[in-house]
Amino acid sequence: MKSKPLTRCCVSYYLATAAVLLTAASAAGEDLIVQGSGIFAPDAKLETLWEEGGFTEGAAAGPDGCMYFSDFAQPFESGPARVMKFNPKDRKISVYCPDSGMGNGLMFTRKGALVGCCASPLKGHRALVEFKPNGKVKVLVNKFNGKRFNSPNDLVIDRHGRIYFTDPKYVGPEAMELKSFDVYRLDPDGRLSLATSAIDKPNGIILSPDQRTIYIAETDNGSAKADLETDFQPGRMTLNALPVNPDGTLGKKQVLVNFGKQTGVDGMTMDTQGRIYAAVRSQQRHGIVVFTPAGKEVGYVATQTLPTNCSFGRGKEIHTLYITAGKGFYRIPTQAAGYHPAID
Repeated sequence: MKSKPLTRCCVSYYLATAAVLLTAASAAGEDLIVQGSGIFAPDAKLETLWEEGGFTEGAAAGPDGCMYFSDFAQPFESGPARVMKFNPKDRKISVYCPDSGMGNGLMFTRKGALVGCCASPLKGHRALVEFKPNGKVKVLVNKFNGKRFNSPNDLVIDRHGRIYFTDPKYVGPEAMELKSFDVYRLDPDGRLSLATSAIDKPNGIILSPDQRTIYIAETDNGSAKADLETDFQPGRMTLNALPVNPDGTLGKKQVLVNFGKQTGVDGMTMDTQGRIYAAVRSQQRHGIVVFTPAGKEVGYVATQTLPTNCSFGRGKEIHTLYITAGKGFYRIPTQAAGYHPAID
């Protein structure tokens, strides 16, 4: 999978390779690299919590102190995608939503509702949805100007309840009804608007602690049907900052990090100091990379497989960083405190 994202046709190979790497590392007793003075303790290590998924994504902290994450079936064809729940108290994993409709990025609102982006392949809703406690899925919005979204990917919710979400498309045979990959904003009153079209292919998205800046990953693989096409050329791989105006509109983008020909950022989270924790999927050096608001690298946690997303816990878990990567769910203690924009 060089600079291309994970596709259905290569999932089996990807998972098999990941399993070999994990087994070899475990057998050799090797420790993954952890760097970042004042962010990670010198003896901090990445802990494996669960590795029974197909492809994990969208870590999110719940008001109950539990962590939630998306798990695509292994390898997509064996069953529906689902939302999983991890309880830090007893370390148990359970199924929160048995059929998420290809749920991807997740985040809780101030009122405790779990909102998610649903992708396009197979049985995807291609929508922004709410995952109910009874396992049902409620579609919040699935069209813009009468045209279906491409493949909603990730989201962030501000303290006013406004939901910003990205709409790229990486795989799947579905025809695109919209002509571009953009970022949208859904207001609490139900109004949907285009937030920005300045990012060629938006992926992960997060807000700064003062909510005056929004960070958006540009992860352009060069194709909307990567599982059906070959020889396409990747586009820009960047991490960007855009000012947020008081009315929720966004200003001009600033490129903070340019990953060049290497795959850039997938999902992201933030600590209270404004540092960005980005799931970087570069084959040369993948893992969680910590950046300052200006884009300077100040920390790094290597992962055995390509990471997809990360989130700090809540309550007693506020200093713990949870990570989705490959087919698993992981965590590492930090010396930082996580920031949750919808509630902080």
